[in-house]
Amino acid sequence: MRNPEYDAVVVGSGPNGLAAAIVLQQAGLSVLLLEGKDQLGGGLRTAELTLPGFHHDICSAIHPLAAASPYFQTLPLAQYGLEYITPPVAAAHPFDDGTAAMVVNSLADTAHSLGVDEQAYQQLLAPVVASWPRIANDVLAPLRFPKHPLDLARFGFSALQPATLLANRFQTREARGLLAGMAAHAIQPLQNLTTSAIGLVLLAAAHRKGWPLPKGGSQSIANALAAYFRALGGQIETGTFVRSLAQLPDAKAVLLDVTPAQLLQMAGHKLSGIYEWQLRRYRYGMGVFKVDWALDAPIPFTAEGCREAGTVHLGGTLEEIAASEKAAAGGAHPDKPFVLLAQQSLFDATRAPAGQHTAWAYCHVPNGSTQDMTTAIELQIERFAPGFRERIIGRHTFNTAQMEAHNPNYVGGDINGGLLDLTQLFTRPALRASPYRTSQTGLYLCSSATPPGGGVHGMCGYHAASRALRDIFHLAPPPLYQESAAPALPHR
Repeated sequence: MRNPEYDAVVVGSGPNGLAAAIVLQQAGLSVLLLEGKDQLGGGLRTAELTLPGFHHDICSAIHPLAAASPYFQTLPLAQYGLEYITPPVAAAHPFDDGTAAMVVNSLADTAHSLGVDEQAYQQLLAPVVASWPRIANDVLAPLRFPKHPLDLARFGFSALQPATLLANRFQTREARGLLAGMAAHAIQPLQNLTTSAIGLVLLAAAHRKGWPLPKGGSQSIANALAAYFRALGGQIETGTFVRSLAQLPDAKAVLLDVTPAQLLQMAGHKLSGIYEWQLRRYRYGMGVFKVDWALDAPIPFTAEGCREAGTVHLGGTLEEIAASEKAAAGGAHPDKPFVLLAQQSLFDATRAPAGQHTAWAYCHVPNGSTQDMTTAIELQIERFAPGFRERIIGRHTFNTAQMEAHNPNYVGGDINGGLLDLTQLFTRPALRASPYRTSQTGLYLCSSATPPGGGVHGMCGYHAASRALRDIFHLAPPPLYQESAAPALPHR
């Protein structure tokens, strides 16, 4: 590696590392981005995992938060090849009788489909959807005094509740099941406080911009971010796995897109005793077992709405999903796990050869599990799509160890960069005035182990780089996108 002096070095090219590098480069600094793999992207990678011509997203697949990111929306990524495709149904949730609840862009239409829960759904979601432009920049940020405290407090009253408690607003299995499937993205038991937060955010995103997928695969997001960074003058070196800060060239600021486990390995000897103690107490959450399929036809879901959905949540009733997530968090492997499934090729013809398809799915498992969940996942799909297994012509699996080998940030298969429960929601990775500063001057964390946590939104990277700009360079960060407020949504 060459050894010039840079203003800043960023280690790791996931969405947060790329965001941090761009923020710093936009400020006119000289920035070097280092990536250990030969391919950029972290969780934003796409590859032919099964058969030639079948392009599978290795980790993230559907991107409501990327499209709605207050930082990514300020960047001209479309000019660098990024194109989003929005399925007509954001998410479908099938049941054993062959029907399915569906979330579509129209809040009114979604609410109306829930029968006697129409008004309850409107009352819960309409304020979140309408206020989202005012609260998004605070929800996706470290703990601070908000610009719109009343709007945020109203959101927080529902968001801080366990999903199992918030679901008591609803009477129907459809509305309760929808909420459970959304809340399960929190990757923790639905009885935990704050599990409603991610569910409300995902539902609000569906009703504002839908749940889009990037044409060509999630790699397209990383490629566009990297191309824009280079266009600004940034430098990228791949195939450079950093195990120690001693490997880095001289720089005034170093930003690490890593979790506490890697930070301790890379810089433990430079950290204060109390900070190191806090990092060693950092907790990781459940892992994932993931399967990708090459198919000779679309998944034959019984419920028609599932055939129009980019994402399908497979788990049945709220009670069944809650039991499955609680069991996995407790160290068990449920026979009927909650399965998150994506069908990108239904809407993006670049993902598979003509007339053929891909499918992407995972379930939650105990952290570090190496148990093969392929059969359990496929039986859950077959439960709602009889004949699915007859469509399979290729298969690829990742257990938690293989996920971590692919991306060291996925410690024990945890794709969220650490447990996102109440005690780690705002104090991740440690209790500090700024969660992005480490105890070493000029060394920052910019990963999903900092607020606001996991997801492809780049906001951890934006806030970490903003902190470094203020601390080290005495510069203001670039402004965030301010979406136009939505009018109050009428009841039907």
